[in-house]
Amino acid sequence: MNNVDFLNCIAGVLIPFAGTSLGAACVFFMRKNMRNMAVRALTGFAAGVMVAASIWSLLIPAMEQSEGMGSLSFLPAFIGFWLGILFLLLLDSVVPHMHMNSDKAEGPKSGLKKTTMLVLAVTIHNIPEGMAVGAVYAGWITGSAQITFMGALALSIGIAIQNFPEGAIISMPLCAQGESKGKAFGYGVLSGIVEPAAAVITILMSRFIVPAMPYLLSFAAGAMIYVVVEELIPEMSEGKHSNIGTLMFALGFTVMMTLDVVLG
Repeated sequence: MNNVDFLNCIAGVLIPFAGTSLGAACVFFMRKNMRNMAVRALTGFAAGVMVAASIWSLLIPAMEQSEGMGSLSFLPAFIGFWLGILFLLLLDSVVPHMHMNSDKAEGPKSGLKKTTMLVLAVTIHNIPEGMAVGAVYAGWITGSAQITFMGALALSIGIAIQNFPEGAIISMPLCAQGESKGKAFGYGVLSGIVEPAAAVITILMSRFIVPAMPYLLSFAAGAMIYVVVEELIPEMSEGKHSNIGTLMFALGFTVMMTLDVVLG
């Protein structure tokens, strides 16, 4: 990999983190409380982006790379997808965390503060996104997954777009609960830093497991779908007027689909 490709890879990995940080910065110039309808709309948009990214940027390339297996070309994607689901199920079980609209902690009992558990919940959510970005850039670098640089960039931009509202969703409620704006911003940024870390680890691993690239891509897809179904869809459907979440899901899905097709 030459210097230009290396710099492009670093920039691509950091784009989603920049989206989270910019979203968290909303706490400095917006009202402390975010309306429930706005939260549902932003959550629905994020869910749509993640589902589209899982299909176009991860599962389809995974199956295309396995075309030599004939009618069994779906098998690596099938296996990797389920491994991703089970990995997130394991994280949910072993990491104490609390979702934004819940007063009940999940995972093992702990003495952690509510603020910490809220950040951990978003951090768990961000791990598969970082892995997804790392997987597509690894596919581009190794040339083993029929992924172009523009296709990888499309995923980075799509996740950055949906990370912007996520950053706001974590920082602004924390400010409303009594945290200073600086601390709320810091927690928002901290929740997103796991993404570039997970991406870099995935890229480093891929150099040793190039033949397993279809499994790696679909693993990331399974982890992302788990987050969508277990966390985002219930949050976007809460209360009255849940159709706003559905409409924004459709918008996020089509935005990510368009980015992947146009740039990929």
